[in-house]
Amino acid sequence: MTDAAGASLPGDPRPVDVLTVVSVADVTPSVRRVVLSGGPDAVAAAGPTVNLLVPRVGDADPRWPVVARDGRIVWPAGAHGVSLRSYTARRQDPDRGEVEIDFVLHGDGPAAAWAAAAAPGALLAVAGGGPLGERPAGTLLLAGDETALPAISRILAAAGPATRGLALVEVAGPQEEQPLTAPAGVEVRWLHRGDTPPGESTLLADAVAALERPDGEDLFAWVAAESAAVRAVRADLRGRWGLSRAQHHAIGYWRRGRAMAPAG
Repeated sequence: MTDAAGASLPGDPRPVDVLTVVSVADVTPSVRRVVLSGGPDAVAAAGPTVNLLVPRVGDADPRWPVVARDGRIVWPAGAHGVSLRSYTARRQDPDRGEVEIDFVLHGDGPAAAWAAAAAPGALLAVAGGGPLGERPAGTLLLAGDETALPAISRILAAAGPATRGLALVEVAGPQEEQPLTAPAGVEVRWLHRGDTPPGESTLLADAVAALERPDGEDLFAWVAAESAAVRAVRADLRGRWGLSRAQHHAIGYWRRGRAMAPAG
């Protein structure tokens, strides 16, 4: 609704923030990094976990939804071809107006298809963000697959210099490893699944099962990967390690055979 002068009234749905691709680069054989530009407020709101609105490949004029006052996404009537996906911004720089998103290209979902075809000038929208679910602790355990690398990168970069612990990262092989900056006391251990398809390996759960629980209670575990792997790791951390809800965050970033997306 607008007033007599055509201005939006308080409480009206607001437009989503539309960002523009400025560069695309393949950082590994299966990960494509897309840098997007937008206004400082839009960039500041686009993370660390961000709701991406992904248009169909080649759609130069997407029918974007709007965002209601309570944060709900209000979709246009009829077919619109825009998909909602949750990603972690690897980097966001409001001063430069840039957001960096890494897309894993395995699978044929709308986000992977869009990223595979992305070129400078393409459009992508964002509709709110959220936290990663991490918290500072003297000892950290991070466990994830390639889809969790942006979040793991951010958590390690923000960890205090005295932090100790371990980051377990499952990828296909050495060619999929990425440089990670970590405190001196945090080991980064890469797990290579080889020819096993993503989501079918037990490497991550097996690696956690082989660990002994660190001493003390100043401990936090953060886990994100394929849903079945996350369930197995979470059960181990709650059972054998005895972690409370405040001591861990475990979330399925995707599910084998099915695209993961918020409702909408």
